Amino acid sequence: MADVLFSNVRILDGSGAAPYAGEVLVQGNRIRRVARASAGARTLPVAGVTVVDGAGATLMPGMVEAHTHFSWNDQPGLNAIQRMPTEEHILWCAHIAERYLNAGWTSCVGAATAKPRLDVVIRNAIQSGQIVGPRYLAASQEITVPGGLGDETLPHLPYPEFSFGAVVNGPAEMRKRVRMFLKYGVDTIKLNLSGEYIAGLPAEFTPMTDEEIAVAAAEAHMRGRRLAAHARSTESIKQCVRHGIELVYHASFADEEALDMLEANKHKHFVAPGIAWLINTSYHAAEWGITPEVAKNMGYHRELEIACESLRKMHKRGIRILPGGDYGFAWIKHGTNAKDLEYFVKYLGFTPMEALLAATKYGGEIMLHGSDLGQVRDGFLADLLLVDGDPVADITCLQDRSKLLAIMKDGVFHKAPILRGQRERLNLSVA
Repeated sequence: MADVLFSNVRILDGSGAAPYAGEVLVQGNRIRRVARASAGARTLPVAGVTVVDGAGATLMPGMVEAHTHFSWNDQPGLNAIQRMPTEEHILWCAHIAERYLNAGWTSCVGAATAKPRLDVVIRNAIQSGQIVGPRYLAASQEITVPGGLGDETLPHLPYPEFSFGAVVNGPAEMRKRVRMFLKYGVDTIKLNLSGEYIAGLPAEFTPMTDEEIAVAAAEAHMRGRRLAAHARSTESIKQCVRHGIELVYHASFADEEALDMLEANKHKHFVAPGIAWLINTSYHAAEWGITPEVAKNMGYHRELEIACESLRKMHKRGIRILPGGDYGFAWIKHGTNAKDLEYFVKYLGFTPMEALLAATKYGGEIMLHGSDLGQVRDGFLADLLLVDGDPVADITCLQDRSKLLAIMKDGVFHKAPILRGQRERLNLSVA
């Protein structure tokens, strides 16, 4: 881990301030100094450090994906994910973890895993250096109830492990299952509180009782862990607020009461809507049998319209909305997640700067590192991107991996820049 000075860069610091010319000194895994400097000038000491001349490129915080499913395997349905053998599945997850880091996502929040321990094993392997990947918070398998989203059990096969979700029936079974996942070491317990059209269940279906949810919340919070919920329906959003479920996924059908509840508790909750899922399932999945007409009949066009309206209202109320969600299907592949930032601007009324803040500053907060992650500031963790372009002027530039000149995580280059006068990269090059 060498000390690095980024010189002659345009600093997008993740605070919401306009970018400015300057220098950033990284020592160990931390940003030690951030200094303003005119283009080409040098103000920080260079003795004993590797100098990276950014030639005016943008230096910004690494991005945070708030709703990640490493175990989704870029296939067109839930069955293909669940039926992937465990041995192949763990290798797939390791491959996808590196794909995220290659695309500039230096942190990810696991939103659910297809098998009980996949996320925990991947998180631990990243932390120990066995595999390459972003900072990661591990999720449980999706917990559902009979007839709920993720219940794939068949009446003639008495094998509940073949179900996509972990099926519980009543508070006692909920307690047992949550305790099992907590024993495995998950960071987040995931509950499926509403339906999903592609699974044959209306998005506004709300199958889990408050008694079941209360048990899950009590067990997780007792051990200092958070909860996340698949919550599209109006009632499921309210259940999240009532039970202190911190990570609200989707939140499509938020009525005025649900919006008021979220706003009153906006310091407690994050919303990661997975807007790309609604857009691409509605209009870009015809190759896999979901034409726009089919998607409309399923209900996705209506949900997209209502979700955009709900999320615009949330944004105006100051509720934290973060990018990411349900990437890992055939028509919304892993690694294309930066498209969310474009969608936030196009569909949800964000400015480009607001979309970038959602992926950086708010990302540090959802990672439980709001005081030292997600900004280019003195003392913060050195998760950084050097970008050929101006994301504020063109938010789509982050979708082009060739424009990611350097990717640094925890003070170490994952993708090292090419120094002037050198043909080889500083450290490991990334395919």
